[in-house]
Amino acid sequence: MSAPEVRKARDGSPYPDRSSPTFERDVRAMFAHIARGYDRFDHVASMGNDLFWRPRALWSLDRFRHGRSSPSRVLDVGCGTGDLSRQAARHFPTGRIVGIDVTPEMLDRAEARTLRHREGGRIDFGAATALRLPFRSASFDLVMSAFVVRNLPNLPNALRELRRVTADGGTLLTLEITEPTSPRFRALFHAYFDTVVPWLGGIVGSEGPYRYLPESLRSLPGRGEMARMMRESGFPRVATYPQSFGIVTTFLAEAGTPDDGTASGPARGAPANG
Repeated sequence: MSAPEVRKARDGSPYPDRSSPTFERDVRAMFAHIARGYDRFDHVASMGNDLFWRPRALWSLDRFRHGRSSPSRVLDVGCGTGDLSRQAARHFPTGRIVGIDVTPEMLDRAEARTLRHREGGRIDFGAATALRLPFRSASFDLVMSAFVVRNLPNLPNALRELRRVTADGGTLLTLEITEPTSPRFRALFHAYFDTVVPWLGGIVGSEGPYRYLPESLRSLPGRGEMARMMRESGFPRVATYPQSFGIVTTFLAEAGTPDDGTASGPARGAPANG
């Protein structure tokens, strides 16, 4: 029996359905559809705020890792067009970055854009999924992702896999869309995010991906629940740093070590900050 077709919006663009058994495939189709105009649309839809979110996440990482040496082995999961990979390479001048993504069209854009940058020689890209990473355990000092985890079909399994490739004492950085912290601002945010952003998507022939976007936020655990899941995946120290009134949040988590008894198994009972 053949797999069901990708759900589509009125304009024919891919519109992933999380309840579908082909959700992972459909997310790939969605990102293939929007790859060419992805960065430009995000700049417009976020009113330029997305230009600040990744640098702020790296500044928060510096505070979280205060007193530690810069990471030398960095993995960017769901790298998309490579924006976070390039920023990390500039932020850590001696680090080597590996960016992975499940969408060939995104990887093509990442490689083409990175060739123009001086730090491109320290960045490699390849195809892989967060659920089955093709790396040995403890391969990276820093594992990071931006706007990825809400698109994963099985978040707990993905977090365990991210922990597997993170060296003991290493760091996980996850930047993600979240619910604003203020109830009043939350109402304004959803009036825009749930209505205007899909309308803008429809103008550029991508109504489906940008109707899926607010739906994906509703499927994401809240900040406290996300922190708990990280701790249970083997990251005993977790901190959260909201940005832009909580529209996005930087989640930072430190992998367990033999000294705290969490290096080889899930962490239990550790507090989260934020």
